[in-house]
Amino acid sequence: MLNRWLWLSALVIVLDQLSKAWITNHFAFGESFTVLSVFNLVLAHNTGAAFSFLNDAGGMQRWLFSIIAIVASAWIIWLLRKHRAQVLFALALSMILGGALGNLIDRLAYGYVVDFLSFHWDEHYFPAFNLADSAITCGAFLLILDSFKEKKHGTVAG
Repeated sequence: MLNRWLWLSALVIVLDQLSKAWITNHFAFGESFTVLSVFNLVLAHNTGAAFSFLNDAGGMQRWLFSIIAIVASAWIIWLLRKHRAQVLFALALSMILGGALGNLIDRLAYGYVVDFLSFHWDEHYFPAFNLADSAITCGAFLLILDSFKEKKHGTVAG
């Protein structure tokens, strides 16, 4: 059953890397294409973390975020082994794992993460992101949702 969750993580990684390869092969750095009035495809490079946090930290962030991703991935795999029967929890973790490893591949290979999804409203732009970021965000949402589920063990019916 653990394999099912790892296969889902692998699928996230493959889709993420294929989408990044496509955008990299079809766009020049900084090039943008308007898809909708609120959505553009754009080739961007993020050397920092979410929302370009530590983007200008002089290069140390590449290794810092790589180490964090490796440690977090090992912990997530341990959690998946322990809680593989908890479907929503395991689904959330496998999406986060796939996203973390998808971005780790970029960080190790290029020194930055390839971003290409850009949403905006008028002149206000949300930082560009990618499918790995989307998987991490969806996984985090599912973890929050899972935390609201009634836990059957350790509760007393009243």
